[in-house]
Amino acid sequence: MKRFAGLLVPRLALILALMLSMPLAGAVDFKSIGAAPAILYDAPSSKGGKLYVAPRGMPVEVVLSYGDWVKLRDMNGDMAWAEAKALSPRRMLVVRAASARVRAAADDNAATVLTAERGVLLELVDPAPSQSIWLKVRHKDGIAGFVKATDVWGI
Repeated sequence: MKRFAGLLVPRLALILALMLSMPLAGAVDFKSIGAAPAILYDAPSSKGGKLYVAPRGMPVEVVLSYGDWVKLRDMNGDMAWAEAKALSPRRMLVVRAASARVRAAADDNAATVLTAERGVLLELVDPAPSQSIWLKVRHKDGIAGFVKATDVWGI
């Protein structure tokens, strides 16, 4: 029993250390579809079934990496596989609210510079902490401002 007790404490310490490091390993990783549309598959192989073509700039969450393939989640929660080379590190967001007001400043009373409808892509200009209410974004037309994090997906 004494030998078992002597091994138990170091093992528990190791397990605790691994558990505490898990949130860092499980951080959310958002990317976007690169310059060309990407074919999304049901398996990590070009021989897998083709599900759909993801448009250029579409934000995706990388759930798993498997060699040259990545498992992705889209705004609707659907999962699919794509070749890793089809992704860009550029951070894009998609409006998930019926409409989102992009404001001149991070304030509800600031002037509205753009109203973006559901599905519109916005580039994340300044990645902010995940608890931030406002995100600095830019539309493809060059209009920049701040949008509420609750109105978009991809952060």
